[in-house]
Amino acid sequence: MGLFELSSALVLGGSLNETNNGVSAEASSVQCKLQGTLRPPAFSADGDYIIGGVFSMHLYMHTVKHNYTALPEPLKLSVCSVDSRELRFSRAMIFAIEEINNSPELLPGITLGYQIYDSCASVPGTIKVAFQLTNGLDVVFHPSDNCSQSGMVLAIIGDSGSTLSISISRLVGPFNIPQVSYYSTCECLSDKQQYPSFFRTIPSDRFQADALAKLVKHFGWTWIGAVRSDSDYGNNGMASFLDAARKEGICVEYSESFYRAHPRSRVRRVADVIRRSTAVVIVAFLATGEMKLLLEELEKEPSPPRQWIGSETWVTDPQMLRFSFCAGAIGFGIQQSVIPGLREFLLDLPPSKVAASTLLTEFWEDSFNCRLAESAASDKSVCDGSEDLQKLQSPYTDTSQLRVTNMVYKAVYALAHAIHSAVCQETNFTTQCEKLTKLESKQILTHLKKVNFSQNGYDVSFDANGDPVATYELVNWQKSETGNLEMVTVGHYDASLPVGQEFRLSSNITWMEGRTRVPVSVCSDSCLPGTRKVLQKGKPSCCYDCLPCPEGEISNQTDSNDCFPCPSEFWPNSERNTCLLKPVEFLSYNDILGIILAAFSVGGACLAIITAAVFFSHRASPIVRANNSELSFLLLFSLTLCFLCSLTFIGAPSDWSCMLRHTAFGITFVLCISCVLGKTIVVLMAFKATLPGSNVMKWFGPPQQRMTVVSFTFIQVLICTIWLVLSPPFPMKNLNTYKEKIILECALGSAIGFWAVLGYIGLLAAFCFILAVLARKLPDNFNEAKLITFSMLIFCAVWITFIPAYVSSPGKLTVAVEIFAMLASSFGLILCIFAPKCFIILFQPEKNTKKNLMNKNESYSGSETELPNKDLTFFSSGQGEKCRASLKFTSSQQSAIALNFLLKIRGGCLRGQSECCLWFCRPF
Repeated sequence: MGLFELSSALVLGGSLNETNNGVSAEASSVQCKLQGTLRPPAFSADGDYIIGGVFSMHLYMHTVKHNYTALPEPLKLSVCSVDSRELRFSRAMIFAIEEINNSPELLPGITLGYQIYDSCASVPGTIKVAFQLTNGLDVVFHPSDNCSQSGMVLAIIGDSGSTLSISISRLVGPFNIPQVSYYSTCECLSDKQQYPSFFRTIPSDRFQADALAKLVKHFGWTWIGAVRSDSDYGNNGMASFLDAARKEGICVEYSESFYRAHPRSRVRRVADVIRRSTAVVIVAFLATGEMKLLLEELEKEPSPPRQWIGSETWVTDPQMLRFSFCAGAIGFGIQQSVIPGLREFLLDLPPSKVAASTLLTEFWEDSFNCRLAESAASDKSVCDGSEDLQKLQSPYTDTSQLRVTNMVYKAVYALAHAIHSAVCQETNFTTQCEKLTKLESKQILTHLKKVNFSQNGYDVSFDANGDPVATYELVNWQKSETGNLEMVTVGHYDASLPVGQEFRLSSNITWMEGRTRVPVSVCSDSCLPGTRKVLQKGKPSCCYDCLPCPEGEISNQTDSNDCFPCPSEFWPNSERNTCLLKPVEFLSYNDILGIILAAFSVGGACLAIITAAVFFSHRASPIVRANNSELSFLLLFSLTLCFLCSLTFIGAPSDWSCMLRHTAFGITFVLCISCVLGKTIVVLMAFKATLPGSNVMKWFGPPQQRMTVVSFTFIQVLICTIWLVLSPPFPMKNLNTYKEKIILECALGSAIGFWAVLGYIGLLAAFCFILAVLARKLPDNFNEAKLITFSMLIFCAVWITFIPAYVSSPGKLTVAVEIFAMLASSFGLILCIFAPKCFIILFQPEKNTKKNLMNKNESYSGSETELPNKDLTFFSSGQGEKCRASLKFTSSQQSAIALNFLLKIRGGCLRGQSECCLWFCRPF
């Protein structure tokens, strides 16, 4: 778009004069004429080098529809007062230029000029201003004056809004005119491909967006609302924030946008969304104009308390502090600064200076509600000269928090340093500048990239994208003692510091409604350790349900997405937030069950020993002699071992105890059953081998009895030895029976070995039981067959029941079942076999006689002379034939013979007696 057109056609005239070698021509001159109407600058001053300035000192313009059939009308402002804050920015630029001009250090001998325009915060106004700054103010000029450079400023400072700065940069960028913005923060302006000549003294929104996301995350807000300006500033800034927020795990309930030029219904819709929302925290990436409209709408019908998080544009604007319901708002702002002499300069506005400027006149009349000259169009009274800027409460005079103003100040000095680098030289500690040097904007652009200086304690430099180092203050809106809102610095943020160290926060932050506790803004409450998050269907990731961890798993962090299992030897606590070492369980002497079983074991052993003592003290009595005392003592000894071996099953398993408990159990019980089996065979043979001529009993004498017991026991010893050699039992931690505890037990090593030991015991017991059953109907005064039968019945029943109980019993109960089986079978043997005899010995000694044992009331079929006194010793060697001929015994006779046979065991017969006597008296 050009502002000039050709005002006359090219006229060719004159004559052609041909000579021998050339041709001459005459052409008419070409004249360029300015299209449209010039807008005079708000402030201007001449100088050796001119710097342009663009500020949005009015906020609105009339919207004009073009029909493209006639020249557009000049842009007109809406009825709107001067933005006194932007006026202060423009005056700060003038102050900085005058300060540089008056300083002998930076640009000695050189005067900087300026042309400052009001863009009216509109794109059309900004573009028009950019054209004027590029082309100059001459209405008509000739191409011979170098049209491309005529009236062009060296650099431009401005504008405030990012959209406005983009409009300027797209126009001046192709001409390499440097543009330094003091307030445009859109991240898009860091793109050097599109905006090669753009610089700024305020940090990019990329850093602010990251800082806002980290701030929200720092206070644990995961459910927020988002509102933005529908402009380059708001859209790009919010896009950067949402991207950073997503990385921090923050969810957005809604994201609304509007622009100040939109219908009021659009603003009301956004306000209604805020009122209905559940998010307590609202991040507002809004320009001051949009934020003012939104708060005015919310003020009509207040929403529930909201915690406002603001971008730098509005959160540091003193004019916004009038919205008291926003108390507690927090956001990032440019660092406060002090510019010496600025306040005095701003207040130095004599009436003559004010009257000379249309903008200052408007500001003066609006501020004091009077007019400087008679005007029929105004009903205001004439200013009487009592107006005092010192007492005026206005953003123009408020220099208590110079933030953006310092960005303007630094922008002017950055350009001055670039000019210094281009035209000045340092010689002998003095600065010499050549003001006649013709500078092009491209040279300033080159030197501007390299500036690095400090002004009033603030460093100024640009990175490859034209951005400065990002440093912010965290600003909090707090109520003062007077009840008015004021901005209080509560922290700092420096993007140049390492990750995690950027923030420095104080503790004196005030939140919404004056609260001192951090508000909560979450879609779902945090899941405590011991639970995991399960997303709610169709909702953002911040909306979830908390489910307890499954059995055996824990979560030890808040808001854990998953639970993880404990190691094999650990188990979760009741809250399922930590893994505890599983308790180790075994049958110990400290357990009640262990104590009871140990007591029965020791009691059983003592009972066996007492029984043996009773038998030993009455060893000459008939009942002891008739019950085969040698096997009886051996049986009592083996029962004592059976009782005691159960103690090896109590206590913590070890390598030795595991091997000992099973082998001791197997060997002692085989020894016990072998003794019972021997006694059963002796009784059976004593009654069945009735013929005096039979030689059967010679195979059941004492040596044969001993050999039988030793043989049966040796077989079990051999089985146990093979078991221990090939695959012995060993201690192990059983992690499978119970999930919540460890069972310390003895592994069998070889199940075949264990069941072979147990099967061998069962085989002997079954054989003994069968023999006892066969002898159960023999005379019973001294016959042990019935007692042995009953004891074997108990023994077999116990161990048959043991098998399913052993397999199904969990944990330490397995050991208890095994001990119970051992004790029950042992008590069954000792009580069934020895208790009746001990009862007779101790309490019925009258029955402990041969006569009683032989059932004296029954008679022999033979004469008493044949068997006097039921004693077989009368048989002599000479009576052998009579013995053979007369012995056709009745059952009583068998009893007598068998009893004497048993009584004579271990001695009684002489070798010289008859064959019949020797048969009866032959030792067993």
